[in-house]
Amino acid sequence: MLIQSLKTRREKLAKLTDKPVFIAAGKRPSRNFPANKYPFRASSHFLYFAGIPIESAVIQLAQGKLTLYVDNPHPGSALWHGESPTRDDLATTIGADYTHSLSELPSAITNQFDDEIVNAIVTLRLHHDDYAISEIRNAVEVTTRSHLAGIKASRTSKTEAEVRSAMEAVIISHTMTTAYNSIVTVHGEVLHNEHYHHAIQPTDLILADVGAETQNGWAADVTRTWNASGKFSSTQRDLYNVVLAAHDAAIAAIKPGVEYKDLHLLACLKLTEGFVDLGILKGDAQTLVDRDAHALFFPHGVGHLLGLDVHDMEDLGDAAGYAKGRTRSDRFGLGFLRLDRPLQTGMVVTIEPGFYQVPAILNDPKNREKYNDVVNWECLEQFSDVRGIRIEDDVLVTDRGFEVLTQDIPVTIDQLESLVNC
Repeated sequence: MLIQSLKTRREKLAKLTDKPVFIAAGKRPSRNFPANKYPFRASSHFLYFAGIPIESAVIQLAQGKLTLYVDNPHPGSALWHGESPTRDDLATTIGADYTHSLSELPSAITNQFDDEIVNAIVTLRLHHDDYAISEIRNAVEVTTRSHLAGIKASRTSKTEAEVRSAMEAVIISHTMTTAYNSIVTVHGEVLHNEHYHHAIQPTDLILADVGAETQNGWAADVTRTWNASGKFSSTQRDLYNVVLAAHDAAIAAIKPGVEYKDLHLLACLKLTEGFVDLGILKGDAQTLVDRDAHALFFPHGVGHLLGLDVHDMEDLGDAAGYAKGRTRSDRFGLGFLRLDRPLQTGMVVTIEPGFYQVPAILNDPKNREKYNDVVNWECLEQFSDVRGIRIEDDVLVTDRGFEVLTQDIPVTIDQLESLVNC
């Protein structure tokens, strides 16, 4: 299945550009001295066309054919690393048409893609073939087990690090790695919190954004938020259900042809309706969204592409995330939207609305002045035990609608409380 998928991808690339494409896998940087290296992670573009990570290799794609440039293992490397596959072994594994040593690599090539090549690669990678989807499903399966372990471990864990260790242990035990630096925190208002030393109190919400990556680079990306003691407070319950309603509404609207930006705005509207019902915001929900008032509590986009990269192809800037001719908005509530194009069958996207009380946003004098007429600050203080909530799932766009790939991870309050207390 792998070799046939790789062959098909190469043939499709040749129909989109007649330029030869050179892609380097990259190599491991040293941490502090040459022999102590970081783990190797190949370029995602290399993985897409070569299928497996091959350190220091370069591939050439031309007319549907692949040439592999890589050196045979150094004779002395077996002492430290064991026997390694030869160049011919690797060529067979990936179905290469030709092989050469690195010394034969044309000297004039660069690793920079021009617009034609970028557009061709984006066109291919935007929607996934059967092999890619099967790999993502593998990542999702392990991610599911990881989240179940973390939720169960939280009741007896004293620090965030203990919950993180329970989750990442599952991923490691399945010979996978994390697809990104895990976020496991009681400070959910810090969107990319990578500190794990905080003590867990029984009243805390734990936000865990953790995803597995397969050996060949395919990712999952899931967030769950739950009460550490297994019992949400009334304020936590109210806001969690607001976020969940936005999450459910956005997913329910997914189908081919739907604009992803519209899913984001739908989630914003549902959040805002909930904030109005709770008394946090005042006024008409649609008018409040038009003023970006919701962004005080939901400043980021509702999700992104998912594939070989957890934020797929963002190394290409907005070439993948934004359809041709579209650019990022300068609006408070839209500036961080990562995906603005119509959905296509075979895309995998995340849906991840949230609620965050970010001091830097809420205490900003300009925001205080601009939104003073629509925010009930006294009411907001009643929700001080909610620092941050995010609910994130991975969704495959199908011919008729959608499939929630991560549907086996508990998401309702009753499910989460039951799992913590089991």
